[in-house]
Amino acid sequence: MGEINWLPVLLGALAFFLVGAIWYGVLFSKAWQKAAGISDEQLQGGNMALIFGLTFLAEVVIAMTLWHLIVRTGASDRAVMMMAIGFGATIMTPAIGINYLYLRKTLAHFLIDAGHFIVGMAAMGGVFLYFR
Repeated sequence: MGEINWLPVLLGALAFFLVGAIWYGVLFSKAWQKAAGISDEQLQGGNMALIFGLTFLAEVVIAMTLWHLIVRTGASDRAVMMMAIGFGATIMTPAIGINYLYLRKTLAHFLIDAGHFIVGMAAMGGVFLYFR
């Protein structure tokens, strides 16, 4: 995969994670919970340390992939943001959309989650710009 600069990769993943914390914790917590059909009891259940840990690990993999693409292509600042937001809007969003169709998820649920991916990827791209 080539040379990985771990500081921007980890901070980019952290930026994505923090967007998620704000997105699902402050902005859309009740709307998402309703759209997902999750009760308060279900929300409190589960191993949250494991869920958050695996979420962050997945975001590190995403950040590594995006960082690698940026370094390999020598992308301009504009292209960095186009790639970051483009990943969220044209790869991640359609992928969850396909799953949500088969899972019979609501449009509201899809829009909340898709918005998180797009804004999270924009935050990651912003971090990467800082380290260029």
